[in-house]
Amino acid sequence: MGAMNELINEHAVEALADILAAAAPGAQWPALAGAGRTLDGLSLRGRTDRVSGALLDDLQRLPRPGYATAAGIFRRALDHSGFTGWVLWPVSEAAVTLALDSGGIPDFKDCLALLAELTPRLTGEFAIRRLLARDPDTSLQAILEWTEHPDEHVRRLASEGTRAYLPWAVRVPALVQRPGATLPILDALYRDPSEYVRRSVANHLNDLARHAPDVVVSTAAGWLAAPDANTAWVVRHGLRTLVKKAHPGALALQGFVPASVAVTELRLDRDVVAMPEDLGFEFEISNTGDGDARLAVDYAVHYRKANGSQSVKIFKLTALTLAAGETRMLAKRHAFRPMTTRVHHPGMHALELQINGVRHGRAEFRVDTGVRA
Repeated sequence: MGAMNELINEHAVEALADILAAAAPGAQWPALAGAGRTLDGLSLRGRTDRVSGALLDDLQRLPRPGYATAAGIFRRALDHSGFTGWVLWPVSEAAVTLALDSGGIPDFKDCLALLAELTPRLTGEFAIRRLLARDPDTSLQAILEWTEHPDEHVRRLASEGTRAYLPWAVRVPALVQRPGATLPILDALYRDPSEYVRRSVANHLNDLARHAPDVVVSTAAGWLAAPDANTAWVVRHGLRTLVKKAHPGALALQGFVPASVAVTELRLDRDVVAMPEDLGFEFEISNTGDGDARLAVDYAVHYRKANGSQSVKIFKLTALTLAAGETRMLAKRHAFRPMTTRVHHPGMHALELQINGVRHGRAEFRVDTGVRA
């Protein structure tokens, strides 16, 4: 995350202060300028909060502080081509804070509109979460209208900003408790002409799969009944987690119905994986049925936990169709590397195949992390 943190740096904050000074002649931005010199060691989120807080301090010193004044300055700053990039994240957060503090519906709605204006310069998907949390119904009503906006960035904001588990973003309980609330947005966008938007729709659908799998399958089935050239990809990407979890409805929608197959024993290329190292494995799979078999071939890695138990994670290997009697050899290498998202523990692990949701075979191996107790 080091390089990511530098997306908001002293130079960017100084440039922001200059742009705001031009948009509000006579206004002073000392707190903002000072904040730029105090960012070392902070995460990107920490830098956002630091700069946003300084921006709010300066805005409060204006002769007429409040949301309307700030929104006017930010809109005038849009005339400057340099008013762009990650430094706009703290700008959007400051706007939301002022709109929420005002407590008025007009400011609330105007802030939603302001985020739509800012999002082509930098996505407003993070700042919009607090508006959704405060008043989901008012927010979603406005956001649904964005699905017809001519700018693809605004249409994507409609889908991305309302994801239940948007990375880096604060959780919005209503989006989890009411999984159907965002479906009108997705229904309006799944055939969007922009791949940028369609990818967001697929990720949004995949988010919903974590807590509303049947809703997701039903929605995907409806889209497949009224598809365009890109719908199959959107559905496949949106169902990816459910397919890995062997959800029968998701598998069936992708044509992965129960099949008669024979699978040879898993062959590992080593018994001990000394990190950082790859584990290679191979096997043969045969269609023993009377007709073609469409197969989703995944594999499960059973990782050892600190307490000696194991947790499983499913990885996609391939999808293929085998004719009756056909045999195919498949091979894969799985990397074991230090990761910020996974702590590897030494000891016995296992690998297992999953074909159309059914587990086949199991091979054990030991991982040596190089760390001695």
